[in-house]
Amino acid sequence: MTVRCEKSDDGVAIVTLDRPERHNAIDLAGARELTALWRELRMTDDIRAIVLTGAGRHAFCTGIDRSAVVPQPASPYSIDDPLLRIGPKSNDLWKPVIAAVNGMACGGAFYLLGESEFLIAAEHATFFDPHTTYGMVSAYEAIHMAQLMPYGEVMRMSLMGTAERLGAARAYQTGLVSEVVPGPELLSAALRSAEVLASYPTDAVQGTVRAVWSAREAARTQALAHAPHLIALGSLPAEQQAGLFAVRRPDFRVR
Repeated sequence: MTVRCEKSDDGVAIVTLDRPERHNAIDLAGARELTALWRELRMTDDIRAIVLTGAGRHAFCTGIDRSAVVPQPASPYSIDDPLLRIGPKSNDLWKPVIAAVNGMACGGAFYLLGESEFLIAAEHATFFDPHTTYGMVSAYEAIHMAQLMPYGEVMRMSLMGTAERLGAARAYQTGLVSEVVPGPELLSAALRSAEVLASYPTDAVQGTVRAVWSAREAARTQALAHAPHLIALGSLPAEQQAGLFAVRRPDFRVR
């Protein structure tokens, strides 16, 4: 298993991406596990709030594992994305999810962060989107972040690629993150909030989640409908992307 789920007596589940040796990158098996887990938690009445985090201190999640082989249709009008169903909202789960971000969060991690209610970050957490650096269109990721960050900030992060990382303090300033805590205190901070939410009447909590989500859902749905076409038309062929990954640049600036 690459995803762990621990359930407490307080009505809180801790969901942990558990591939620290791969910076918690999501492989195809992990994507299926996440989908199945969200569907299971929908039906688990004694779980009323969820904390989502990554194993270790180096990374929350670095998106899809580059070793994953995902065959694609030849048509530029369609694309198969194994991460489309890894988030709670994509699986009709309206119990509140708090993301506890430890270390790097980049690329496909935004599928998960974009479907969380709010983010709490460790002081050493960083956020970045590597797509453009490697000749890929950032579509789904950027659209998710556009719901959480000011336009200029999400545009800068999406375009600057690996040259910049958004530090936890700056992420807090932009509103992406609601709280920044020392690394050792991250899980405790997230659990404190989750336990409060789990103590409230769950129908009211879930109804509030659904109501606030609906405020941005129409624009998000329309934007996501364009994503596969933009990715298919604007991204380099896979072999050229692989070449860019082979010479990836190690230098970056944290702001």
